[in-house]
Amino acid sequence: MIGNDVIDIQQSRHESNWQRKGFIQKLFTIDEQLLITHNPEPEIMVWTLWSMKEAAYKVYNRQTKIREYIPQKLVCKILSQQNNAVFGQVICCENTYFTKTTLSKDIIHSIATQNLHDLNNVTEIERKEIYKDHNGIPHLLNIALNKFQNVSISHHGRFEKVVTINTPFNL
Repeated sequence: MIGNDVIDIQQSRHESNWQRKGFIQKLFTIDEQLLITHNPEPEIMVWTLWSMKEAAYKVYNRQTKIREYIPQKLVCKILSQQNNAVFGQVICCENTYFTKTTLSKDIIHSIATQNLHDLNNVTEIERKEIYKDHNGIPHLLNIALNKFQNVSISHHGRFEKVVTINTPFNL
């Protein structure tokens, strides 16, 4: 299973005042708040953590079919950072999701999977032949195999990302 989230930095600056009273406390755990406070670029850390939560929530929702607003139940941990990539983990209700977040000056893009090795098999695809089920969860029709495969769609501002996991069954 896969989830993703994209944040247009310019759009987020226009739409959200992350420094307003109570914003950080409402969305983030104490440990996450400390990550934000101690980061040299707190704004980027806010949106990195938020993007990780959103991507993981999409996997959680696909698994459970539960739709609820639970930002503090999605607990982020940064495992490593390399150049413009942040690797992390999000735990929600005893489920663990692995994340990879790519950072640039214009965009933050997080991908979440249930299995760590699936992060290496994620592919960005065109938005075509995508159908949503009765729960609003998107699937890609693989015509060659006459099967549906998991896909995740995210858009914000100027950006849209559609991703799937390539497995031997999806090729």
